[in-house]
Amino acid sequence: MIKNGKKVLLGMSGGVDSCVSAALLKKQGFDVRGIYLQMWKVDGEKSNAKAIKDAQKIAKILDIPLEIMDVRKKFKKEVAGYFLKEYLAGRTPNPCIFCNENLKFKTLFEMANKLKIDYIATGHYARIMKHETCSMKQKKYKLLEAKDRNKDQSYFLYRLKQKQLARIIFPLGEIEKTETRKLAKKFGLPVFDKAESQDICFLANMSVEEFLTKNMKLKKGKIIDTSRQVIGEHLGLPLYTLGQRKGINIGGTGPYYVTKKDVKKNCIIVTNKKEDLSLFSKFVNLEELNWILAVPKFPAKVLARIRYRSSLIPAVIKKQKNGCRVVFDEIQRAVTPGQSIVFYNKKSEILGGGIIK
Repeated sequence: MIKNGKKVLLGMSGGVDSCVSAALLKKQGFDVRGIYLQMWKVDGEKSNAKAIKDAQKIAKILDIPLEIMDVRKKFKKEVAGYFLKEYLAGRTPNPCIFCNENLKFKTLFEMANKLKIDYIATGHYARIMKHETCSMKQKKYKLLEAKDRNKDQSYFLYRLKQKQLARIIFPLGEIEKTETRKLAKKFGLPVFDKAESQDICFLANMSVEEFLTKNMKLKKGKIIDTSRQVIGEHLGLPLYTLGQRKGINIGGTGPYYVTKKDVKKNCIIVTNKKEDLSLFSKFVNLEELNWILAVPKFPAKVLARIRYRSSLIPAVIKKQKNGCRVVFDEIQRAVTPGQSIVFYNKKSEILGGGIIK
């Protein structure tokens, strides 16, 4: 599909995935240039310095140029700032999706354009394929799940646009994770046994609750049961999410589960019934929609993923004035505002998605 000798800008994190991606691209004949985006003090300065050192070591082994780009201020303001802002508003965000759209891919494309580089690449596990169209002039692309379903990261990529997909390469899309490590060893890359990075990089081994407590002022409030009786006190609304059981320290008639968060009154509503209907949703409304190929014809039957790594569930998308409504075939537990629902078809293709209101 792509002729050898083309230039590609690769996002290198110093991990096994991006390093093997670099080796594969070079083997395929690409003119590879690496860029390390220094986004956060990952596990403190020592770990951050090690990641940079690993990326530099691999770049030297593969004989490719590597640039270190410091985007920490932008990351702290936009990505970590977005994360905190969403929690303050009573929602549960997915910062990786936001970061991919507004920082990582945006920065890579800006740099590629500046340097007149043809393509960008990352170590994400996902696939891109050309979509067959009637018009030879109009090229379109499909985003698909990775071959390795256990490692698939397409959920985090549903906000990519056609212009971006036309210039993105995911070298690991057709490879199992176990094969990636074997290739790293084969290529002589000393990161073949490097541990997996955590999902949210800026937590730095902290729990979400610890990070929120450290970075925002929390206000205590009432815990109310479904009969509207005050039964306790919460430590701060952002520390709780729908369906949560952990951290609600009320003895006697517990355990309790969060069914609702009232931001205006600064209280949470809980139930001690695990299968309480208030924990379940038959439908949700979505906003900030993005469609990969085209807006579907409504109502549209799809397979929906309501959070990362959750199973695909049959649903119908119905058009609304400011977004759409997703109606599930079966009621779903703890569908959470701020999270993304991503739509797939039976051919592992990502159709698009949106954010739960």
